[in-house]
Amino acid sequence: MERVWQFFTTVLGVIFRHPITGMSVISHLPDGSIVLVRRRDNGKWAIPGGIVNWGETLETSAERELEEETGLQMRKVNRLVGIYSDPRRDSRIHSICVVVSVQAEGTIAVRDKSEIIEARAFPVEELPLGGMSHDHDQQLQDYFDGLTVFA
Repeated sequence: MERVWQFFTTVLGVIFRHPITGMSVISHLPDGSIVLVRRRDNGKWAIPGGIVNWGETLETSAERELEEETGLQMRKVNRLVGIYSDPRRDSRIHSICVVVSVQAEGTIAVRDKSEIIEARAFPVEELPLGGMSHDHDQQLQDYFDGLTVFA
């Protein structure tokens, strides 16, 4: 019985005491605009992304999240923008977010309406910076500064 309890507490510790891995996808359309989504939970603009599912690679997670939240297809990964792990970056959970910049194409259409209110392409000079969800203002600033962040 003690071994069963030890196994159970170990599994719970792994599930509840380790950060969750997520993706954010800074997506560029052929016209140079960047696509953002408005989140249903807080109404704020955000970079498309979400939690990496069990059995997914980071690349397939980025492709899936981009398609679910924006309807767009990822054509090419431009670069790694950073890995963000501050426990305060998401008030719901401790998450580690991998951020990539990609070339995307297609027609914008929100597929996951339970999480996303709208998706929209913004010219760079019209991005709604300041007050974005989570730490997405910082992620975009690091991207524009040409940084690759490990934080």
